[in-house]
Amino acid sequence: MPQTAYSHIIVGGGTAGCVLAARLSENTANSVLLLEAGAHDWHPYIHMPVGFAKMTGGGLTWGYRTEPQKHAGGRRIPYAQARVLGGGSSINAEVFTRGVPADYDRWANEEGCPGWSFADVQPYFLRSEGNTALADEWHGTDGPLGVSNIAHPQPMTRAFVMACQQYGIPFNHDFNGKTQAGAGYYQLNVVNGRRCSAARGYLDPVRRRSNLTVRTRAASQHLLFDGHRAVGVAYRHGGSLHEVCTDGEVIVTAGAIGSPKLLMLSGLGPADHLRSLGIEVHADIAEVGENLADHVNIDLVAELHGHESLDKYRKPHLAAWAGLQYALFRSGPVASNVVEGGLFWHSGDDRGIPDLQYHFLAGASAEDGVGGVRPGCSGITLNCYGLRPKARGTVRLSSANPDRAPLIDPNFMGHPDDLETTVRGLKISREIMSQPALAKYVRRVVLPDDTLRTDEELGDFVTNHCRTSYHPVGTCRMGSDDRSVVDTDLKVRGVEGLRVCDSSVFPSLVGSNTNAPTAMLAEKASDLIGG
Repeated sequence: MPQTAYSHIIVGGGTAGCVLAARLSENTANSVLLLEAGAHDWHPYIHMPVGFAKMTGGGLTWGYRTEPQKHAGGRRIPYAQARVLGGGSSINAEVFTRGVPADYDRWANEEGCPGWSFADVQPYFLRSEGNTALADEWHGTDGPLGVSNIAHPQPMTRAFVMACQQYGIPFNHDFNGKTQAGAGYYQLNVVNGRRCSAARGYLDPVRRRSNLTVRTRAASQHLLFDGHRAVGVAYRHGGSLHEVCTDGEVIVTAGAIGSPKLLMLSGLGPADHLRSLGIEVHADIAEVGENLADHVNIDLVAELHGHESLDKYRKPHLAAWAGLQYALFRSGPVASNVVEGGLFWHSGDDRGIPDLQYHFLAGASAEDGVGGVRPGCSGITLNCYGLRPKARGTVRLSSANPDRAPLIDPNFMGHPDDLETTVRGLKISREIMSQPALAKYVRRVVLPDDTLRTDEELGDFVTNHCRTSYHPVGTCRMGSDDRSVVDTDLKVRGVEGLRVCDSSVFPSLVGSNTNAPTAMLAEKASDLIGG
């Protein structure tokens, strides 16, 4: 067994891992090691807001695909998960939303997580947020995660927001304020024209701390145990296997796919599944890898008469001009995150809080697996998803070999209510696209075309075209019951010295993007761990 060197070993350098590394190393009595399987966040696409459109299917992800989706056309759907320092916050669309108070009150009051109500977690949202435009009881201004307004929304984004108002949806200047419902411009994790990921916001200012070590390209293989206590991590780096130990805690922050995978590789999970792969069982924790929930996206893609969207910058001379503008002034098309506008709304009059979220993209084919327009044409995309899907899926191991991808089954559209809500959302997308502010630019809607009219036809379209919105949660569920994977202090049941602190512990999805809630969770976890 190697000599103990660290008080805290953090496994996974995504949003949660970066937050915890920065916060725990504030105490000079701590010695903190952060292990990340991917590279440093050096790639220029990461720091350019528009780079999001280049990264959902690139080398900064694990390249996962789902298992064939029984309720989604039998397809193996691309399932982008980041493999880079900063995790999802380094490759996502930089959209800053956090859900409504009812989401967190549900955690506390209905899902067995006392201490996690909105009143409990709001201080941690405020602590993480560095808003440069809004300053009231809903917003923090001094936190590490920089947040800003879009300085110059694209013309098509402005047309989208106007079309929503023509449809009857009110303008909302702040989706994170008192009221979530409405259409408007997203605030972004962008500062001075550059992405503010968790790596940039939390880690960059503290990289020189003598009690913090950040090790990239370090692929964790399994946890080390002394009896029922986790005491370290075995990881592969530079072609060799290394072991590192702690006399404090191991903190797993590898995300909703990576965290259950690492636990199961370490013998923590459903015993029958582990034994079938020849893995020694350290603790039979049945729900590791269960309860996978994700927002299921459906896209409406339209082709424009002209070249009013960002697609025109695919032409080499215009791309060069846009690059020069960004290099000199941090402005122009490269400073756009593409997903500038959005909408929270209701799929029916009986819905009390919004149950649909929309993202408007001032371009087509911006994300991996999404259809586009004809060559030489420009387009726009409006996607939507139900905010609180009822279907649950699983993450399982395909092998005891850590290098093998896990079996990811989100069970998209596995509950009929999810399909019904999504079809309703798609019909609203069509209505918005037909309003005068947008219709004057649209030559034709490509997906779904106007031959699909009935709910059954639109339902078939949804099942054959839906995809992930990159918001997986729940696979190491937090709760007070004995079946939950972690307790409300995020400690893994049946094991000492081990916590899971990332979106995998969410008991259910919140009604928003998940990066800000993950940062909140890690902020609270740092207090739970540090006392």
